[in-house]
Order: sequence, then structure tokens, then C-alpha cells
Amino acid sequence: MSKQQFKFSNSVIIFPVLMLLSVWLVFWYQTTINYGIKSYGIRPHRLEGLLGIVTSPFLHGDLNHLYNNSFPLLILSLALFYFYNRVAWKVIGFGILFSGLLTWLIGSSGNHIGASGLIYVLFSFIFFKGIFAKHYRLIALSLVVIFLYGSMIWYVFPIKQGMSWEGHLGGLITGLLFALVFKNNVAKPERYVWQQPDYNEDDDPFMKHFDENGNFIESLPDEETEIDSEDNSETPINYIFRQSKDKSL
Repeated sequence: MSKQQFKFSNSVIIFPVLMLLSVWLVFWYQTTINYGIKSYGIRPHRLEGLLGIVTSPFLHGDLNHLYNNSFPLLILSLALFYFYNRVAWKVIGFGILFSGLLTWLIGSSGNHIGASGLIYVLFSFIFFKGIFAKHYRLIALSLVVIFLYGSMIWYVFPIKQGMSWEGHLGGLITGLLFALVFKNNVAKPERYVWQQPDYNEDDDPFMKHFDENGNFIESLPDEETEIDSEDNSETPINYIFRQSKDKSL
């Protein structure tokens, strides 16, 4: 399972790059053609604001806002598609919907835009899923993620004016829930032969080389018998005589 799970393919790079490119293209359209689309963000507690659940991740306030979201979005989505390829689109698609809905429910008045909600979904899912899965590679990934982006946790609190902490909190909660829900198609810890439920120590060829006191026996009686029988087996030998043509010999 783990070997299939951690298999590199072109989609690991192509899909994250296309996602980031689409966000940049929307920003280009917003700044050069129709600045009004910026208003299609999440507007909490308003029916018309529900549309922003889908559109808000592609909208950004300015270039600095977009720049700050671009690198985490790319890096975390690359990690998602490589280590969790089988559930990657579910995490992204449902992550946008659920985190956006939570933002709409708990958010204060205003227009909430930006891909940071999705970024918090990816951050939360990758971190918590690695811990829950107990696979050494996924745990290592969790540690890398918390090292790179651990400071993001502070922005789920209202510590900065003008920043949608509700969107961040919604993303964090959504990622945690997904880490608990998505159990299938995720790499499992490697189990050795003696960890299998049907393992029988008496049938283990290696364990047979130890006596009841724990002493190692190099050759078992059965093995010695097989070796002796092979050595004692007679191999037929055929001799071919050729009559010499030289009669003087």
C-alpha cells in the first residue's frame, strides 16, 4: 500500500501548478479587466454571500496578498498530491466547500477573500493525518509542515485587523475533520510477518533455529538429513571407449 501511495507521477506537479496558475490568472483578470469581481467573496449570513464559498479562494486583495498565499498553496498541494494522491481532490474540493461554509457561519460582516482558507485546510490535514496514520514518512512530513508553517496557527485568532481569522479557523477545523474521516486509501504503517494476526511462531523457519533455552542451532536435523541424502545419492557415470585405428598401439 505504501509503495503505491508514494509513487511519483506527473500529476504531482501538474495539478498544483495549474491550481496556482488559475489563481494568478483570475487576479490578472481582476486587476486588468474587471475589478468588480473582487466583491464576490464570502459575505457571512447573507444568501448572496454563499456564492463566495466557491469563488473566494481565487480572489485576492492585492499583489502582496496573492504573493503570501502562493508559496504555501504550491508547497502544501505538492505534498498533498504526492503523499495523499488518492484523496487529494476530495481534500481540495470538499475543503473549499466546508471551510467556506464555516466562514460564512462564524464570520463577521465583510467580504472574505483569498486562498488562505484552503491553505489552512491543507496544513491542518497534512499535519494531523500524519500523526494519526502513524506511518514514519507521514509523521516526518507532519514535522516538516509544522516547522515551515507552524506560525500560521496564531492567525486563527483575531490578532490582526483586516485578516479573515474566521476563514483560517474554518480551514483548520475542516482539515482536522478530514484527517479523522479519510482513512481509506491512505498509507498504513508497515507490518512485519510476526505482526500479522495469523502468525504462528512454530511455523517460522527462522524461529525453528532456536531451542527452548534460546540457543541458536545452526543446522536443524531435517536440514542435515536432506544434505546427507543429496551427498549419498549415486550419480550414474557412463564411460565411452573408442577403438584406436592404429593397430600398432
